[in-house]
Amino acid sequence: MAQQIRRSSASSVRRVAKAESRSLTARKARGQASGVVDKAMGVLPFTEDQWSRIWLAAIIGGAVALALVIASLAGVPALVHVQVAKVAADAGFKVEGLRVTGNQRMDEGQVYALVADQLGQPMPQVDPVTIRTRLREQLRWVKDARVSIQLPHTLAIDIVERTPHAVLEKPDRLVLIDASGVELEPVAADKAKGLLRLAGPGAGRQAQALEALLAAAPALAPKVEAAEWVGNRRWNLTFTTGQLLALPEGEVEAASALVKFARLDGKNRLLGGKVVAFDMRTPPRLYLRLPDAVGAPKDAAADGAEVGAESEEDPT
Repeated sequence: MAQQIRRSSASSVRRVAKAESRSLTARKARGQASGVVDKAMGVLPFTEDQWSRIWLAAIIGGAVALALVIASLAGVPALVHVQVAKVAADAGFKVEGLRVTGNQRMDEGQVYALVADQLGQPMPQVDPVTIRTRLREQLRWVKDARVSIQLPHTLAIDIVERTPHAVLEKPDRLVLIDASGVELEPVAADKAKGLLRLAGPGAGRQAQALEALLAAAPALAPKVEAAEWVGNRRWNLTFTTGQLLALPEGEVEAASALVKFARLDGKNRLLGGKVVAFDMRTPPRLYLRLPDAVGAPKDAAADGAEVGAESEEDPT
């Protein structure tokens, strides 16, 4: 009996020793962790009071986020959104003014008229992406727009305008277009001076293709005054000298012909001379029309017309 008591007592002592050892280890770990946290907090530029506020804000923010998640899972996110918008509006966070910048040519009144329905809207219900899409789709002058909310009550719209690139000749009017062929607005003839003129059915849709063509001969591009899209397949170019160049069909063929003409002009100064029209519709030949050979220059290079040139040059 005495032996059993001694064994039980020894077992109890060992358990107590192990418990004290674990307690000591835990205290040391907490002390080390606390020391690291204290050092980290000491490095950061916050006072103890500020840290308390930060932790409080984090706890409240987490609680709000959790509430929103629970509301979403419960199927009531729209109700929550409406309630948030109402609270924001009651606090003065609603659209009371519009600010439009970036417009130089277009009337900013068009922008105001298009987004007037946003006035009085609570800020949480304003969707900048939708407004941007509406501006781009419904206003021809708007190439892009940056829409932002400026608290407490301003909706700011920064317009990126399209740049007038050419004038499209229509049967009853002249229309400004940009480099991609988008029609901007009618324009008077006196205000169209200095801009490239496009003519012919479907010419506006070929504006980008014409830009690429002229880029093949950059020295000639500034000298081109007008371009006519003929038969929905090729270009007649009119230079500032009044002379006309008839190009062949096909993008590659037309670009090659224009580059060849630029090289010949650089060597022989074709532009500004006596030749009325240059016909390159049948590469590699270049036909020249002199002023007393036929009448108007445009007729000289019209599709299907006999050239009737007084002289002929083979650039090859």
